[in-house]
Amino acid sequence: MQIDQTRLTEFATRIFVSAGSREAFASRVAEHLVAANLKGHDSHGVGMIPAYVANIGAGHLKVDAEARVIEDRGAVLLVDGQFGFGQVVGAQATAMAIDRARETGVVCMGVRNCHHLGRIGSYGEQCGQAGMVSVHFVNVVGHGPLVSPFAGRERRMSTNPFCCVVPRGEEPPIVLDMATSAIAQGKVRVAYLKGEAVPEGSLIDHQGLPTTDPGVMFQEPFGSLGPFGAHKGYGLAVMCELLGGALAGQWTAQPARPRESTIVNHMLMIVLDPAAFGGVAGFQAEVSAMVDYLHSTTPAQDADRVRLPGEPEREALARRAAEGIPIDDNSWAGIVKAAGSAGLTTAEIEDLTGWISPDA
Repeated sequence: MQIDQTRLTEFATRIFVSAGSREAFASRVAEHLVAANLKGHDSHGVGMIPAYVANIGAGHLKVDAEARVIEDRGAVLLVDGQFGFGQVVGAQATAMAIDRARETGVVCMGVRNCHHLGRIGSYGEQCGQAGMVSVHFVNVVGHGPLVSPFAGRERRMSTNPFCCVVPRGEEPPIVLDMATSAIAQGKVRVAYLKGEAVPEGSLIDHQGLPTTDPGVMFQEPFGSLGPFGAHKGYGLAVMCELLGGALAGQWTAQPARPRESTIVNHMLMIVLDPAAFGGVAGFQAEVSAMVDYLHSTTPAQDADRVRLPGEPEREALARRAAEGIPIDDNSWAGIVKAAGSAGLTTAEIEDLTGWISPDA
Protein backbone atom coordinates (compact mmCIF):
# COMPACT_ATOMS: atom_id res chain seq x y z
CA MET A 1 0.00 0.00 0.00
CA GLN A 2 0.97 3.68 -0.35
CA ILE A 3 0.10 6.12 2.41
CA ASP A 4 0.43 9.89 2.64
CA GLN A 5 3.07 11.14 5.08
CA THR A 6 0.66 13.43 6.95
CA ARG A 7 -1.88 10.68 7.51
CA LEU A 8 0.84 8.19 8.52
CA THR A 9 2.38 10.67 10.97
CA GLU A 10 -0.99 11.31 12.62
CA PHE A 11 -1.67 7.57 12.84
CA ALA A 12 1.70 6.90 14.47
CA THR A 13 1.18 9.81 16.86
CA ARG A 14 -2.20 8.48 17.95
CA ILE A 15 -0.74 5.01 18.53
CA PHE A 16 1.88 6.36 20.93
CA VAL A 17 -0.59 8.65 22.69
CA SER A 18 -2.93 5.70 23.14
CA ALA A 19 0.02 3.71 24.54
CA GLY A 20 0.51 6.36 27.24
CA SER A 21 2.84 8.97 25.74
CA ARG A 22 2.28 12.70 26.03
CA GLU A 23 1.27 14.35 22.75
CA ALA A 24 4.53 16.25 22.16
CA PHE A 25 6.69 13.14 22.61
CA ALA A 26 4.38 10.98 20.51
CA SER A 27 4.47 13.54 17.71
CA ARG A 28 8.27 13.77 17.84
CA VAL A 29 8.67 9.99 17.58
CA ALA A 30 6.10 9.71 14.80
CA GLU A 31 7.75 12.49 12.78
CA HIS A 32 11.17 10.85 13.16
CA LEU A 33 9.90 7.43 12.04
CA VAL A 34 7.99 8.81 9.06
CA ALA A 35 11.00 10.93 8.06
CA ALA A 36 13.08 7.74 7.94
CA ASN A 37 10.52 6.20 5.57
CA LEU A 38 10.47 9.34 3.45
CA LYS A 39 14.26 9.21 3.12
CA GLY A 40 14.16 5.59 1.99
CA HIS A 41 15.19 3.96 5.27
CA ASP A 42 12.13 1.78 5.89
CA SER A 43 14.28 -0.25 8.29
CA HIS A 44 14.12 2.67 10.76
CA GLY A 45 10.62 3.88 9.94
CA VAL A 46 7.11 3.04 11.06
CA GLY A 47 7.87 -0.67 10.84
CA MET A 48 9.47 -0.20 14.28
CA ILE A 49 6.10 0.69 15.85
CA PRO A 50 5.25 -2.90 16.90
CA ALA A 51 8.57 -3.21 18.76
CA TYR A 52 8.06 0.15 20.48
CA VAL A 53 4.52 -0.70 21.60
CA ALA A 54 5.68 -4.09 22.86
CA ASN A 55 8.53 -2.48 24.83
CA ILE A 56 6.16 0.09 26.34
CA GLY A 57 3.94 -2.77 27.48
CA ALA A 58 6.90 -4.68 28.92
CA GLY A 59 8.13 -1.63 30.82
CA HIS A 60 11.38 -1.37 28.82
CA LEU A 61 10.45 1.95 27.19
CA LYS A 62 9.59 4.83 29.55
CA VAL A 63 7.27 7.10 27.57
CA ASP A 64 7.71 10.19 29.77
CA ALA A 65 11.48 10.02 30.34
CA GLU A 66 13.69 12.95 29.32
CA ALA A 67 17.43 13.41 28.89
CA ARG A 68 19.17 14.10 32.21
CA VAL A 69 22.70 15.49 32.58
CA ILE A 70 24.62 13.37 35.08
CA GLU A 71 28.14 14.74 34.45
CA ASP A 72 29.04 18.26 33.33
CA ARG A 73 32.68 19.17 32.90
CA GLY A 74 32.31 21.98 30.42
CA ALA A 75 33.29 20.49 27.09
CA VAL A 76 32.56 16.96 28.37
CA LEU A 77 28.99 15.97 29.15
CA LEU A 78 27.32 12.70 30.09
CA VAL A 79 23.57 12.39 29.58
CA ASP A 80 21.25 9.59 30.72
CA GLY A 81 18.26 8.93 28.47
CA GLN A 82 16.53 7.03 31.30
CA PHE A 83 15.21 4.50 28.73
CA GLY A 84 12.94 7.11 27.16
CA PHE A 85 12.03 7.36 23.51
CA GLY A 86 15.37 7.61 21.73
CA GLN A 87 13.92 10.13 19.30
CA VAL A 88 13.05 12.41 22.23
CA VAL A 89 16.07 12.03 24.50
CA GLY A 90 18.48 11.86 21.55
CA ALA A 91 17.22 15.16 20.14
CA GLN A 92 17.30 16.76 23.60
CA ALA A 93 20.89 15.62 24.18
CA THR A 94 21.96 16.81 20.74
CA ALA A 95 20.46 20.24 21.38
CA MET A 96 22.44 20.43 24.64
CA ALA A 97 25.64 19.50 22.82
CA ILE A 98 25.07 22.15 20.13
CA ASP A 99 24.39 24.87 22.70
CA ARG A 100 27.51 23.97 24.68
CA ALA A 101 29.69 23.73 21.56
CA ARG A 102 28.82 27.35 20.76
CA GLU A 103 30.45 28.24 24.10
CA THR A 104 33.37 25.81 24.22
CA GLY A 105 34.09 25.18 20.52
CA VAL A 106 33.89 21.42 20.90
CA VAL A 107 31.83 19.04 23.03
CA CYS A 108 32.34 15.36 23.70
CA MET A 109 29.05 13.93 24.96
CA GLY A 110 28.16 10.45 26.11
CA VAL A 111 24.47 9.57 25.80
CA ARG A 112 23.47 6.37 27.58
CA ASN A 113 20.37 4.29 28.23
CA CYS A 114 18.24 5.40 25.29
CA HIS A 115 15.51 3.28 23.85
CA HIS A 116 16.07 2.85 20.10
CA LEU A 117 17.47 6.14 18.77
CA GLY A 118 16.15 5.46 15.29
CA ARG A 119 18.00 6.89 12.31
CA ILE A 120 21.24 8.32 13.73
CA GLY A 121 21.54 10.62 10.73
CA SER A 122 18.71 12.74 12.14
CA TYR A 123 20.97 13.84 15.03
CA GLY A 124 23.78 14.50 12.60
CA GLU A 125 21.39 16.60 10.50
CA GLN A 126 20.39 18.47 13.65
CA CYS A 127 24.07 19.34 14.18
CA GLY A 128 24.75 20.12 10.53
CA GLN A 129 21.76 22.43 10.27
CA ALA A 130 23.15 24.31 13.28
CA GLY A 131 26.46 24.74 11.45
CA MET A 132 28.27 22.06 13.45
CA VAL A 133 30.48 19.17 12.47
CA SER A 134 29.53 15.98 14.33
CA VAL A 135 30.73 12.40 14.74
CA HIS A 136 28.60 9.66 16.33
CA PHE A 137 29.64 6.20 17.56
CA VAL A 138 26.66 4.03 18.57
CA ASN A 139 26.25 0.52 19.94
CA VAL A 140 23.10 -1.57 20.26
CA VAL A 141 22.31 -3.75 23.28
CA GLY A 142 19.29 -4.99 25.23
CA HIS A 143 18.87 -8.06 23.06
CA GLY A 144 21.05 -10.84 21.72
CA PRO A 145 23.84 -9.93 19.28
CA LEU A 146 23.19 -10.12 15.53
CA VAL A 147 26.52 -9.58 13.78
CA SER A 148 29.49 -11.93 13.53
CA PRO A 149 33.02 -10.55 13.68
CA PHE A 150 35.20 -10.75 10.60
CA ALA A 151 36.41 -14.36 10.10
CA GLY A 152 33.90 -15.67 12.67
CA ARG A 153 30.46 -17.24 12.44
CA GLU A 154 28.83 -16.66 15.85
CA ARG A 155 26.98 -13.43 16.66
CA ARG A 156 28.97 -11.11 18.90
CA MET A 157 27.80 -7.52 18.25
CA SER A 158 24.87 -5.71 16.71
CA THR A 159 24.64 -3.29 13.78
CA ASN A 160 26.50 -0.48 15.61
CA PRO A 161 25.82 2.66 13.55
CA PHE A 162 28.44 5.27 12.69
CA CYS A 163 27.58 8.79 11.53
CA CYS A 164 29.64 11.82 10.50
CA VAL A 165 28.28 15.17 9.30
CA VAL A 166 29.79 18.25 7.66
CA PRO A 167 27.75 21.48 7.43
CA ARG A 168 27.50 23.39 4.15
CA GLY A 169 26.16 26.81 5.08
CA GLU A 170 22.84 27.33 3.32
CA GLU A 171 23.10 23.98 1.53
CA PRO A 172 21.99 20.68 3.13
CA PRO A 173 24.78 19.11 5.23
CA ILE A 174 26.81 16.16 4.01
CA VAL A 175 25.56 13.20 6.08
CA LEU A 176 27.35 9.86 6.26
CA ASP A 177 25.06 7.57 8.25
CA MET A 178 25.55 3.82 8.12
CA ALA A 179 25.35 0.55 9.95
CA THR A 180 28.71 -1.14 10.40
CA SER A 181 27.04 -4.41 9.46
CA ALA A 182 26.70 -5.16 5.75
CA ILE A 183 23.09 -3.95 5.98
CA ALA A 184 20.94 -2.87 8.91
CA GLN A 185 18.94 -5.54 10.73
CA GLY A 186 15.82 -3.53 9.95
CA LYS A 187 16.50 -3.97 6.24
CA VAL A 188 16.70 -7.73 6.82
CA ARG A 189 13.35 -7.52 8.65
CA VAL A 190 11.77 -5.63 5.76
CA ALA A 191 13.08 -8.16 3.23
CA TYR A 192 11.81 -11.04 5.38
CA LEU A 193 8.33 -9.54 5.64
CA LYS A 194 8.27 -8.91 1.89
CA GLY A 195 9.51 -12.42 1.09
CA GLU A 196 12.54 -11.01 -0.73
CA ALA A 197 16.22 -11.93 -0.74
CA VAL A 198 18.85 -9.65 0.76
CA PRO A 199 21.91 -8.54 -1.22
CA GLU A 200 24.75 -11.02 -1.58
CA GLY A 201 27.44 -10.63 1.04
CA SER A 202 25.02 -9.54 3.78
CA LEU A 203 24.36 -12.76 5.71
CA ILE A 204 25.87 -16.09 6.62
CA ASP A 205 23.95 -19.16 7.73
CA HIS A 206 24.63 -21.20 10.89
CA GLN A 207 27.48 -23.00 9.11
CA GLY A 208 29.15 -19.74 8.19
CA LEU A 209 28.19 -20.04 4.52
CA PRO A 210 26.98 -17.00 2.53
CA THR A 211 23.21 -16.76 2.04
CA THR A 212 20.68 -14.25 0.73
CA ASP A 213 17.80 -15.74 2.78
CA PRO A 214 16.71 -13.25 5.49
CA GLY A 215 14.99 -16.11 7.31
CA VAL A 216 18.31 -17.12 8.90
CA MET A 217 17.96 -14.10 11.20
CA PHE A 218 14.49 -15.12 12.40
CA GLN A 219 14.32 -18.92 12.27
CA GLU A 220 16.53 -21.55 13.89
CA PRO A 221 19.23 -22.54 13.21
CA PHE A 222 20.21 -18.89 13.22
CA GLY A 223 22.77 -17.29 10.98
CA SER A 224 24.17 -13.79 11.35
CA LEU A 225 24.83 -10.51 9.67
CA GLY A 226 28.40 -9.87 8.63
CA PRO A 227 30.34 -6.59 8.79
CA PHE A 228 30.50 -4.34 5.74
CA GLY A 229 33.87 -4.18 3.99
CA ALA A 230 35.28 -7.30 5.66
CA HIS A 231 37.91 -6.44 8.30
CA LYS A 232 37.48 -2.66 7.83
CA GLY A 233 33.79 -2.59 8.72
CA TYR A 234 34.45 -5.01 11.56
CA GLY A 235 37.13 -2.70 12.96
CA LEU A 236 34.78 0.29 12.88
CA ALA A 237 32.05 -1.79 14.54
CA VAL A 238 34.45 -2.63 17.37
CA MET A 239 35.21 1.06 17.87
CA CYS A 240 31.47 1.83 18.02
CA GLU A 241 31.04 -0.94 20.59
CA LEU A 242 33.89 0.29 22.75
CA LEU A 243 33.36 4.05 22.45
CA GLY A 244 29.55 4.15 22.28
CA GLY A 245 29.06 1.15 24.55
CA ALA A 246 31.97 0.72 26.96
CA LEU A 247 32.84 4.42 27.33
CA ALA A 248 29.56 6.31 26.96
CA GLY A 249 27.16 3.61 28.13
CA GLN A 250 29.29 1.22 30.21
CA TRP A 251 27.21 -1.51 28.61
CA THR A 252 28.44 -3.62 25.73
CA ALA A 253 27.15 -6.74 23.99
CA GLN A 254 29.26 -9.08 26.12
CA PRO A 255 27.10 -11.80 27.72
CA ALA A 256 27.30 -10.66 31.37
CA ARG A 257 25.06 -7.71 30.52
CA PRO A 258 21.24 -8.04 30.35
CA ARG A 259 19.45 -9.15 27.19
CA GLU A 260 15.74 -8.57 27.75
CA SER A 261 14.37 -8.44 24.19
CA THR A 262 14.44 -4.66 24.09
CA ILE A 263 16.50 -2.11 22.10
CA VAL A 264 18.97 0.11 23.95
CA ASN A 265 21.40 2.52 22.32
CA HIS A 266 24.42 4.29 23.75
CA MET A 267 26.18 7.01 21.77
CA LEU A 268 29.46 8.88 21.97
CA MET A 269 28.90 12.16 20.13
CA ILE A 270 31.55 14.75 19.27
CA VAL A 271 30.18 18.12 18.17
CA LEU A 272 32.56 20.73 16.78
CA ASP A 273 31.95 24.38 15.90
CA PRO A 274 34.05 25.15 12.78
CA ALA A 275 34.35 28.72 14.04
CA ALA A 276 36.72 27.38 16.72
CA PHE A 277 39.30 26.99 13.94
CA GLY A 278 38.96 30.67 13.06
CA GLY A 279 38.19 30.21 9.39
CA VAL A 280 34.59 29.29 8.65
CA ALA A 281 34.63 31.02 5.28
CA GLY A 282 37.76 29.17 4.20
CA PHE A 283 36.36 25.87 5.45
CA GLN A 284 33.10 26.33 3.56
CA ALA A 285 34.94 27.42 0.41
CA GLU A 286 37.01 24.23 0.46
CA VAL A 287 33.95 22.08 1.16
CA SER A 288 32.09 23.65 -1.77
CA ALA A 289 35.06 23.29 -4.11
CA MET A 290 35.52 19.64 -3.17
CA VAL A 291 31.81 18.93 -3.58
CA ASP A 292 31.91 20.47 -7.07
CA TYR A 293 35.01 18.43 -7.90
CA LEU A 294 33.32 15.19 -6.84
CA HIS A 295 30.12 16.02 -8.68
CA SER A 296 32.12 16.69 -11.85
CA THR A 297 33.30 13.06 -12.02
CA THR A 298 32.29 11.22 -15.19
CA PRO A 299 29.70 8.59 -14.18
CA ALA A 300 30.72 4.93 -14.37
CA GLN A 301 28.90 2.59 -16.71
CA ASP A 302 25.26 2.09 -15.64
CA ALA A 303 25.46 5.04 -13.21
CA ASP A 304 23.69 8.35 -13.81
CA ARG A 305 25.92 10.56 -11.66
CA VAL A 306 28.20 10.73 -8.63
CA ARG A 307 26.41 11.51 -5.36
CA LEU A 308 27.51 12.70 -1.94
CA PRO A 309 26.50 11.00 1.31
CA GLY A 310 22.98 12.16 2.13
CA GLU A 311 21.92 12.91 -1.44
CA PRO A 312 20.14 9.57 -2.03
CA GLU A 313 18.03 10.30 1.06
CA ARG A 314 17.04 13.72 -0.26
CA GLU A 315 16.08 12.21 -3.61
CA ALA A 316 13.96 9.57 -1.88
CA LEU A 317 12.34 12.30 0.23
CA ALA A 318 11.27 14.26 -2.85
CA ARG A 319 9.87 11.16 -4.52
CA ARG A 320 8.00 9.73 -1.55
CA ALA A 321 6.65 13.08 -0.43
CA ALA A 322 4.95 13.29 -3.82
CA GLU A 323 3.94 9.66 -4.29
CA GLY A 324 3.31 8.44 -0.74
CA ILE A 325 5.19 6.00 1.46
CA PRO A 326 5.12 2.33 0.42
CA ILE A 327 4.46 -0.20 3.18
CA ASP A 328 4.31 -3.93 2.54
CA ASP A 329 1.28 -5.92 3.69
CA ASN A 330 3.06 -7.79 6.50
CA SER A 331 4.57 -4.64 7.97
CA TRP A 332 1.19 -2.89 7.76
CA ALA A 333 -0.51 -5.81 9.50
CA GLY A 334 2.03 -5.57 12.32
CA ILE A 335 1.46 -1.82 12.70
CA VAL A 336 -2.33 -2.24 12.76
CA LYS A 337 -2.02 -4.99 15.37
CA ALA A 338 0.24 -2.78 17.47
CA ALA A 339 -2.29 0.05 17.18
CA GLY A 340 -4.93 -2.29 18.57
CA SER A 341 -2.61 -3.37 21.38
CA ALA A 342 -2.04 0.30 22.22
CA GLY A 343 -5.81 0.77 22.60
CA LEU A 344 -7.05 2.12 19.26
CA THR A 345 -10.28 0.60 17.96
CA THR A 346 -10.69 -0.74 14.43
CA ALA A 347 -12.99 2.20 13.66
CA GLU A 348 -10.37 4.68 14.89
CA ILE A 349 -7.67 3.00 12.80
CA GLU A 350 -9.87 3.10 9.70
CA ASP A 351 -10.69 6.76 10.33
CA LEU A 352 -7.05 7.73 10.82
CA THR A 353 -5.65 5.85 7.83
CA GLY A 354 -8.48 5.33 5.35
CA TRP A 355 -7.69 1.63 5.56
CA ILE A 356 -10.64 -0.73 5.61
CA SER A 357 -10.33 -3.83 7.79
CA PRO A 358 -10.62 -7.06 5.76
CA ASP A 359 -13.12 -8.19 8.41
CA ALA A 360 -15.37 -5.18 7.81
